[in-house]
Amino acid sequence: MWTLSRRGLLVATGAGLLPTTGARANLADLEAEARKEATVTWYIAQFDSETAERMGRAFSARYPGIRVSVIRTTGQVAYERLLQDMKNNAPQCDVFSSTDIAQYPALKARGALAVYRPTGADGLMPAFQAVADPGYFYPSTAISHMIIYNSQKVAAADAPKSWLDLLDPKWKGRIATGHPAFSGCTGVWVVALKKLYGWEYFEKLAKNNPRIGRSGNDPVTLVNAGEALVGPAPGSTTFQQVDKGNPIAPVYPTDGTGLCIGPVAIMANAPHPNAARLFMEWLLGEEFAKFATALHGDPVRPGMTLTSGQRSLETVKLLTASVAEIAKGIPEVVEQWRETFGN
Repeated sequence: MWTLSRRGLLVATGAGLLPTTGARANLADLEAEARKEATVTWYIAQFDSETAERMGRAFSARYPGIRVSVIRTTGQVAYERLLQDMKNNAPQCDVFSSTDIAQYPALKARGALAVYRPTGADGLMPAFQAVADPGYFYPSTAISHMIIYNSQKVAAADAPKSWLDLLDPKWKGRIATGHPAFSGCTGVWVVALKKLYGWEYFEKLAKNNPRIGRSGNDPVTLVNAGEALVGPAPGSTTFQQVDKGNPIAPVYPTDGTGLCIGPVAIMANAPHPNAARLFMEWLLGEEFAKFATALHGDPVRPGMTLTSGQRSLETVKLLTASVAEIAKGIPEVVEQWRETFGN
């Protein structure tokens, strides 16, 4: 499904940094150096703001004295902010967790990624190890992109079962969606669905006058409030609403569920490089994997327990797009989206 070229692991050294080789840094020494830096800044798009803050606090509880500064935006906004930091030679980000995997080879090509191999990388499931570019970036999360509907206003028998069902005129004015120019997961979903059905699908969808937000989470908010009835949405936020007893029902579409891979990388100019490495260890470790799975991310490590009706990816038909297709496709679909939907 996903293809990235693999390169040998290099040795990264620098002023004030612990040396990192194939044997990795001694974690006790790394923690000691990270405590001197006292903070790590995390650009994060893979979860909503509340969840990201909870994760930052969990890391600080594990490593008291090291604060996580959480900067949560949508995937494309996070990337643009990062590029602006680089342009201004004003580094802010230590660890970059986005929802558009194609951003990472582009950053690597610019020399913007630090080289580091976290211990937890060896514990990824093989399919996700294949996504990684060892030493540069690794998938710390995966999030299904599915259909949701308001279960108080739509009967299960009448709910959409496939992406094609959203084209039914009965949903006119009642669909909510994110925007591919802002949301990485929405962009990946649009690229994959265009690959399946062509742009004609979105031209037909536009006739139903969907409400277009920015974040992929915006449909969850609108459908939960009854301001929209159906729409595409990330599974993590969707199943969190199920846990809360809110009127959100998930549907794994018969024509394929989207999958948003969430890589993580350390920036080469990270202001807090040792804290960044320690945070990277945590993000690739079992503790974070359990935390993310409990909040309904799709597991990237084996042995995780799914709840609330969430299905294993092995049992779900997936929409597919390669990294190259995403890199080329997102700029194209953003332009087409604006021409078709007018925003």
